[in-house]
Amino acid sequence: MFDSLSDRLESAFKVLKGSNRITELNVAESIKEIRRALVSADVNYKIAKEFTDKVKDKALGTENVLRNVNPGQLMVKIVMDELTELMGGQSVGINVKGNPGIVLVAGLQGSGKTTFCGKLARYLKENRKLSPLLVACDVYRPAAIDQLGVLGESLKVAVYKEEENKNPVEIARNAIKHAKAHGHQVVIVDTAGRLAVDEVMMAEVEAIKAAISPTETLFVVDSMTGQDAVNTAEAFNQRINYDGVVLTKLDGDTRGGAALSIQYTVGKPIKFVSLGEKLDALDVFYPDRMAQRILGMGDIVSLVEKAQMEMDEEEAKRVEKRIKQNKFDFNDFLGQMQQIKKMGDLKSLLGMIPGMGKAIKDINIDDKAILRVEAIIQSMTPAERQDPELLSLSRKKRIARGCGQTLEQINLFVKNFNDMRKFMHQMSKGGGMGKIGMPGMRK
Repeated sequence: MFDSLSDRLESAFKVLKGSNRITELNVAESIKEIRRALVSADVNYKIAKEFTDKVKDKALGTENVLRNVNPGQLMVKIVMDELTELMGGQSVGINVKGNPGIVLVAGLQGSGKTTFCGKLARYLKENRKLSPLLVACDVYRPAAIDQLGVLGESLKVAVYKEEENKNPVEIARNAIKHAKAHGHQVVIVDTAGRLAVDEVMMAEVEAIKAAISPTETLFVVDSMTGQDAVNTAEAFNQRINYDGVVLTKLDGDTRGGAALSIQYTVGKPIKFVSLGEKLDALDVFYPDRMAQRILGMGDIVSLVEKAQMEMDEEEAKRVEKRIKQNKFDFNDFLGQMQQIKKMGDLKSLLGMIPGMGKAIKDINIDDKAILRVEAIIQSMTPAERQDPELLSLSRKKRIARGCGQTLEQINLFVKNFNDMRKFMHQMSKGGGMGKIGMPGMRK
């Protein structure tokens, strides 16, 4: 995410590396590089210039105050603060209050709008403990109705559709009545999109909004379209005056212009960002955390929050006790792997650790590694899972045949598991660190 921008900003800070103090000369050179980095990221030149003027003023304003502060570190802090402010300053939550709360979702075709509706339904169900109702109001694309149905089925979330009705305003009104009658606390209305902004689409979304008076109107935009995304966001806002923006495909080859420019241009907050196709790949947008990630500082707070949401506290205590007793077995390990899998894409998770984003950006981290671990353990007998010491050569050969892997891979997995088991037991007693790798993933 934003790799090119991060690299260019790092180069800009290097201008100050080794300097003893902030001066007009070294700041001017650094500012020029920061402005180039922003323009290269598809940020409008006017926004980039205003941003760097603020950074320059703040940097020179500290010249006589903070003489003992490293100039490079000071510039990073100033840029981080200004990036945070540029993207909205603070997180703004979604309003789903009401009976029911109504969320109207709009955007162009291909922006990931329908998928976002499914992700939002999952978020509200899992995180807010609400009962959502998905509503199919894209009457022009049967595939959109079918997609929403598939999403609802996979999430065990109700979907309201009237396949023979071609009046989206009527469908939306009927859906609200249905939600009230069936106890749904929030309604998510998926509207039709077009390949480009046009009068028919805008008038239809306006009519739906007027008919159902949503508590929240969200505009979904593909972040990979850069400045075009900002222009589209502005056009939509002029017509439907939405409450917030959702940036999709942020895990793709995005330069960052949309994330950095939309709030400034439109005056509406980014509320969610989508980082993948999986239904759990939706994050609340925090400007300060995004600024830290852009500057290569990671996002450990979000990582901890994800862990807290997905990890079972009682299970964690049970496993901790087994580790202390040196009884941690393959069943315990399988359970831990499955909980990690719930947290999302492994590379995205590792990228949240400070310093890891740059280190792994060119490394292909295979999510299938967890699947391979699962296959190995599931090919064991119940007795073997409970007692790793039972794994003789003949048993390992049988397991290799059962999971479609080589004997060498099984041996490596078992060795790594035993190393990890020993390490965790030592750590639980306050022992020293040792070399350790994740079973099935270390070579």
